[in-house]
Amino acid sequence: MPATRSTRSRKTTRTATTRKRPRRKTTTRAATTRSRRKTTTRAATTRTRTGTRKYGKAAEKTVASAMRRRKAGTLRSGRSGVKVKSRKQAIAIGLSEARAKGAKVPRNKK
Repeated sequence: MPATRSTRSRKTTRTATTRKRPRRKTTTRAATTRSRRKTTTRAATTRTRTGTRKYGKAAEKTVASAMRRRKAGTLRSGRSGVKVKSRKQAIAIGLSEARAKGAKVPRNKK
């Protein structure tokens, strides 16, 4: 007798989880970005701060010093003592040092 395969075991039944989702309507990228753009008036984009400095001169000098030390390769991070290579980290260290000295620097965001 020849070997026959059972077709029943090979059939797959579709359940609610395996149904295909309907395709979304495709739009061009330019059309979607154009509709999302906000039109801003000149009054909304004007600065509110006039004449007051956010950072003091002493803070500026401390950050500049930290940047020079980073360039020279002598700026190291606090606890671990690892050499700082990142520009952003050097600025953060300079601002932190300025805060410790009492210079005019906005408080640290946490």
